[in-house]
Amino acid sequence: MKITPTIRAEIQTYLRQKGLSMTKFGHIAGMNPGTVSGIVTGNRSISMHQLDRITMGMNLPPDYFYERYVEENVIDAPLNWKRISPFLYRCVQFQRVDCLQKVVSILLDKPNYLQYLFELAEDCYEEGYNEVAAYLYENIAEGEKYQHSENLAICQYRMFTIQVGDDQNRNLRAATIFEAFVERLDEIDQLDALKDLANVYRSLRIWDKVDEIAKKMKTKAEIQYAMKHKQDSREHTDSTDKLSRPLFVYITYADLLCANACEEQGDYEQALHYTYAYSNLDWVRETDEDAKHWIGLFKHWSQANILAYRFLSGDVSVLHEYLNYIDESSDTIQEDRVTQLLNIMIAANRYKLDLNDILKRFETEIASFSQQPSSDDMYTQQVIPDYSAWCGYELAYYYLNQGMYGDGFNQLLCAMVKAHILNNETYFINCIGLFVRFKAHAVPETKTEFFTLIEKVWWLNNVEKSGNADRSE
Repeated sequence: MKITPTIRAEIQTYLRQKGLSMTKFGHIAGMNPGTVSGIVTGNRSISMHQLDRITMGMNLPPDYFYERYVEENVIDAPLNWKRISPFLYRCVQFQRVDCLQKVVSILLDKPNYLQYLFELAEDCYEEGYNEVAAYLYENIAEGEKYQHSENLAICQYRMFTIQVGDDQNRNLRAATIFEAFVERLDEIDQLDALKDLANVYRSLRIWDKVDEIAKKMKTKAEIQYAMKHKQDSREHTDSTDKLSRPLFVYITYADLLCANACEEQGDYEQALHYTYAYSNLDWVRETDEDAKHWIGLFKHWSQANILAYRFLSGDVSVLHEYLNYIDESSDTIQEDRVTQLLNIMIAANRYKLDLNDILKRFETEIASFSQQPSSDDMYTQQVIPDYSAWCGYELAYYYLNQGMYGDGFNQLLCAMVKAHILNNETYFINCIGLFVRFKAHAVPETKTEFFTLIEKVWWLNNVEKSGNADRSE
């Protein structure tokens, strides 16, 4: 069994091998010779700053001594957050999760350290170290689970935002767990949490949840908005400053979400009712540039959606008016164009419209379906990928029924890939059904690509995950 020398012993060996005095090494490492002497002789504990200087002076990797530092300065020493915290931040910086976990496992047994660990987790989250942040939040939540503290709710919110990704089944689990903790958040923080939760349920097409959460968000936002302008207190204004959007947006966005839920359930009359509600924002008191930006967006969305709902409900006479509005809004963000194209394709397939010429206007949007969303907000990251996959299916359905088999199968295969990435079984099965319906028109290369994709998905879902790869060979 190999015995690993202590940090001090390795420093002593290095000095002896290099023929360096403590004074000389102190100059090389940028340390006071007395400090070097105190460390080497064991009369002084080693701070993180000193460890950094020592490893630099010895020309070693920055994290070279980290495992031994845990043993000698954490496990075998009195706990001291001022000494431990710089080490933990260094572990995050150099991705030494193994060392961080050893220290955290010790600190979790000390309830007094939970708040310190929470602050560390918040810093990691802000800096984008999501893997470490998720580990910390999960363990802090376990330590706080009987306390019903706000920190517990924040931990759950952060884990929710970290966990939500491409896999819609995983997103559903994350949303279901987090929903129970929303009410424990600060009243202002609840608004962003409800917005994010509604957008995830929106991407999952669970419309009763979208409607329920949107109405809850609107009620809470209206109360906060009334308080803000009734009290006109700086304290309340300061609390709303941490919101990701102006306060009035949560009221109007709730109406937009309710309209969307009604639309998807075929109730276009009620969808229009909600849309007219967010089209008139004369009641908004804010006049700054940010407020004007959002008011302009809601005006644009309402005008486009009023035409879209009329079109989807069967009034095909508004198609050209809808298209003209889209063309006039040439500065519309890419995400809106995907939604507009989806509306057009749903109506085209529903009412058997000829859109061959019209689709040429959307060549850029169709070609960009494979691109990553341009924003990191929950709507863009969750709803738009879902709409892109759905739109790909609708395009495939249209092209195939028009006898445009090359374009149809190309869109169909792309939609299947997106559905697989999203882990959306409904979309994937619909695509398979559409392929089977038109398979007689597929060229051999297309059939090969289709069955290769099916086999790949089968392998990933039923062989690789279950560990049956060896037995299946």
